[in-house]
Amino acid sequence: MAIGWGFIGTGNYPNSRIAPAAVLAENTSIVAAYSRDQERADAFAKTHGADAAYTSVEALLADSRVDVVFVASPNNLHAEFTQLAAKAGKHILVEKPMATTVSDCVDMIKACKANGVKLGVGFQLRHHPGHIEASKLIREGALGRVALAQGLIGSGTRGELQRELRSGLREWWESPEMVGNSSTMIGSGVHCVDDLEFVIGQTVVEVTAITDGQTDASPLENMVSLSLRFSGGAIGAMCCGNKMPDALNDITIYGSDGRVILKDSSRPAFGGSLEVISETVNNTVDYEPDALSLAKWQIEGFNRAIANDEEPQASGLDGLRSVQITDGMIESAKTGRTVKVEPIHIG
Repeated sequence: MAIGWGFIGTGNYPNSRIAPAAVLAENTSIVAAYSRDQERADAFAKTHGADAAYTSVEALLADSRVDVVFVASPNNLHAEFTQLAAKAGKHILVEKPMATTVSDCVDMIKACKANGVKLGVGFQLRHHPGHIEASKLIREGALGRVALAQGLIGSGTRGELQRELRSGLREWWESPEMVGNSSTMIGSGVHCVDDLEFVIGQTVVEVTAITDGQTDASPLENMVSLSLRFSGGAIGAMCCGNKMPDALNDITIYGSDGRVILKDSSRPAFGGSLEVISETVNNTVDYEPDALSLAKWQIEGFNRAIANDEEPQASGLDGLRSVQITDGMIESAKTGRTVKVEPIHIG
């Protein structure tokens, strides 16, 4: 029987990526959509074949046909909607960032545990076959001891020094309170850092940041440069920004016995290549661009986690740590100091 999905939020990303991917995903049906505007909810439902369109989150959550909700509201509402969904017995896949505060993330995890539902976070690069293969090879020792993990993710328009401000239904991205006191890091950098953690199998324990924001005059940044220390001893570096029109969007892992390069696999949504050069493995694999594959695999992976009663590929704990790292970036940028990322244990 197909797993029924409900959409809390009908903006650009769910409309252009997640809902079209859900239509293609195995054992998946789009049951319902929520928007504050009935016309937008109706239009989303009609476009993607949903059975119902609601202007009340509570009404959507009361729909017995909904098994999973995809939360793609403004960031500051993620925690509220996730906790409501958990209490209604719905599994939740929430877009990144998981929430705008660490305390909200903790409360979300506790609510999902208390109500016996799954909580996943939208870090779709964990479903890229090249990244999965790189992670496997590194765990098996193909690179020896990992020493350095580097990542770059960026965008922009040639000839423009400043980013184009978001407007209309996306203007909440210009509000520090609503977005989570960060712009580029939350928009793209968190994907890169999470990917580095996933591929090398280590978690970030220290963050040092330089940004062009996090000041009274410019509270939201356009560019971020991070130095990272990982739990297994590796050192890392990550740069992200929206003033880099020719960004390559790569990650490179160096170890004692070789290197792995994952090229341009985040733009378009799926594609790029995996190159491995080491003492034991020498191989290059190219992936054809496909705008919906990653989202489709993410949905199917979340469905499997429900069916098999296992943790999603990107869990609530992964989402919590990502928010901790972002908070560390903000604090470091403001103070010029290195910030430790301490593990939070949730009973």
